[in-house]
Amino acid sequence: MITSLLIANRGEIACRVIRTARRLGIRTIAVYSDADAQALHVRQADEAVHIGPSPARESYLLGDCIIAAAKQTGAEAIHPGYGFLSENADFAQAVLDAGLIWVGPRPDSIRAMGLKDAAKSRMIAAGVLVTPGYLGDDQSPERLQAEADAIGYPVLIKAVAGGGGKGMRRVESAAEFLDALGSCRREAASSFGDDRVLLEKYILSPRHIEVQVFGDTHGNVVHLFERDCSLQRRHQKVIEEAPAPGMDEATRAAVCDAAVRAAKAVDYVGAGTIEFIADASEGLRADRIWFMEMNTRLQVEHPVTEEITGQDLVEWQLRVASGEPLPKRQEELRIDGWAMEARLYAEDPSTGFLPSTGTLERFNLPDTIRPSRYRAELSGTRYKLDFDGHARIETGVEQGSTISPFYDPMIAKVICHADDRRTAAHGLSRLIWDVQVWPVKTNATFIGSALVDPDFMAGRVDTGFIEQKLDDLVYPIDPPGWLLALVGREYVDASAPAPAGFRLNGHTRSATRLMSGAEVYEADLASPATYDQKHYALIEKADDHTWVTMQGRTWRFEPARFEGVAAGTAADGAILAPMPGRVIAVEVAAGDRVAKGQKLVTLEAMKMEHALTAPFDGTVAELNASEGGQVTEGTTLARVEREGSL
Repeated sequence: MITSLLIANRGEIACRVIRTARRLGIRTIAVYSDADAQALHVRQADEAVHIGPSPARESYLLGDCIIAAAKQTGAEAIHPGYGFLSENADFAQAVLDAGLIWVGPRPDSIRAMGLKDAAKSRMIAAGVLVTPGYLGDDQSPERLQAEADAIGYPVLIKAVAGGGGKGMRRVESAAEFLDALGSCRREAASSFGDDRVLLEKYILSPRHIEVQVFGDTHGNVVHLFERDCSLQRRHQKVIEEAPAPGMDEATRAAVCDAAVRAAKAVDYVGAGTIEFIADASEGLRADRIWFMEMNTRLQVEHPVTEEITGQDLVEWQLRVASGEPLPKRQEELRIDGWAMEARLYAEDPSTGFLPSTGTLERFNLPDTIRPSRYRAELSGTRYKLDFDGHARIETGVEQGSTISPFYDPMIAKVICHADDRRTAAHGLSRLIWDVQVWPVKTNATFIGSALVDPDFMAGRVDTGFIEQKLDDLVYPIDPPGWLLALVGREYVDASAPAPAGFRLNGHTRSATRLMSGAEVYEADLASPATYDQKHYALIEKADDHTWVTMQGRTWRFEPARFEGVAAGTAADGAILAPMPGRVIAVEVAAGDRVAKGQKLVTLEAMKMEHALTAPFDGTVAELNASEGGQVTEGTTLARVEREGSL
């Protein structure tokens, strides 16, 4: 067995690998950038090495620095996690050339599956069904147009070296083809340095089905069944589950056997995922499920496979890299129950899913919020629910951590395992809505709403689900009257003893104002002290404020510190920077009268321009923005005073 391991990654996957390595008695070494100097994975590892500035291209993507760190610390092996250098064949080869163990597939296997056209040709030779399309060397616009016409519209143009949705275009008709081809090629050249494309028949009711495969150095290859990753937004996975809904045993056997043949065709070693696209217009059928591509690494969603099989895939990786045979034979693997995973992101769905950065002043997981409903198990990584199921949370942050603009904004992966799909979905929605995050915005409300959607519950999902239902899934969550009254009474009635909770009578005022950050709310103290059982709230009183979480949103309530402002969301007219950036335009001056929706300030952040507008008709009472100025998230750039306010 490997005795020392450097993890060439960060965040939750680094913490995940460290946890298994520690259990196996393996010494762990973390690497970190400037931004991650105080990160959780750095503190959890036995040793840590600084490798460069905050941008990934100057730290986590520098293979030479990572190999040097491994040699410096006496590491025997390198685990790449996912993302960054995990599918870089040249880096894998450099690790081997340095005399280190690479915890991953052979470099030749990575190369074989790295280009979509070559991979599909190999799959055809291995007898694996591939999506109807064109993989030819003739890349002239005329030939591509003719092939698209022959395939039939709609067709999908995909960059040969693409990934993550880049270099991909859906084309509805022959008249649109050449313009879409040009756009796709420009994006592919910019993103991958390769403008070659392939064509595929666009599937009208697509399901994303993938199979977990594992190979060892002794020639053994097994599958650990399938996952369904159809719930996506802009080709990025949001919710994953295992097994796939609607998959019968015959179809499962056909698809999983095809995945094993695909892995054997490239002499695969280690963890990998064979991705398929399914035409689900008539349910899942073996002759309507086609190979798409292979991910030659551990997937973000691997926990759902671990939950239904009872296997630790990171342990499998380490044992295989150490030269051991696979821990289980195919006939020893079984599906137990149902598992779902949701990716909790630091992003704001109400602003088009823009990233939300900043310090996690509040980050509480469900076991610490509601000990009466959850109890910690397995070193705090798995929780027993008050129904027949388990929860698991994977994260690389904690309260006080900073969500920076340099990396993927995922805060945590929340996983629920239960006996059946419906119970798992209900459990996951409750978990995700109970995670407390403040002041950073999250997609928790959005995810929970998707999980309880009737069509999702019934298994009626495809890759267009979120886009079709976006208006139903993205909506504001405002504290209801009963909740504001409950919190407000605590501050008005000074005789209420804090340890006893909230008094429901005894107040002498009819209303009070509460603040949560820049938001101001009117609390009607006469509001009935009853609540909607569907939307319960978690309430915790602190010394000078009250934490409240409801349906995926958290507030930090305290008495309003100023008078004379109208109550309601953003009612004080504060215009806040949604993320760190540079002010590139200021359209108004202090004292100007403005109309609702009028542009006030333009911020450049994440290589995009963001126009900040007036929330209502009024006057610019405060202006703190200047052209060219750098601002942090939450900075008050301006304040609009409503017409008629005092």
